[in-house]
Amino acid sequence: MESTTEKNIATFTHLSTLTQYFIPFGNYIFPIILWSTKKEKSEFVDHHGKQVLNFQLSLLLYSLVLIMIAIPSFFISVFKNVSFKSLVNHHDMSLSNFNFEDNIGMLTLGIVAILIFGLLKVAEFFLIIYASIKTANGDKYKYPITIPFLK
Repeated sequence: MESTTEKNIATFTHLSTLTQYFIPFGNYIFPIILWSTKKEKSEFVDHHGKQVLNFQLSLLLYSLVLIMIAIPSFFISVFKNVSFKSLVNHHDMSLSNFNFEDNIGMLTLGIVAILIFGLLKVAEFFLIIYASIKTANGDKYKYPITIPFLK
């Protein structure tokens, strides 16, 4: 049976990831600090600290992949019809030849990647809240779609 202190530390480890909305990289810094304070003394805190960090690292990886899909697809769509001679000669860049029909596939790919990214961020928020509630009740929670970087 976990003590109240262990439950609180594990719960705050989950909730500390929400600092990403106020402090850059707060979703990594604060969980590492909370987890490292008690990971040797409590198997419950150790489990939840690893879950939090694995989840955040997985989301980072998924986000980077989605960004690497979205940005090039938009750039390819926009700059496919631009003459680079006009860019070299410092003339005005003209997108008058842009045709949505020719670029619908790449634009759709970029839009889908952005929508998945948005859904991932919304799901992250609600999963963090849910994990915090489960942890406060003394349950061991495991995030879905998580790659186990730390075992």
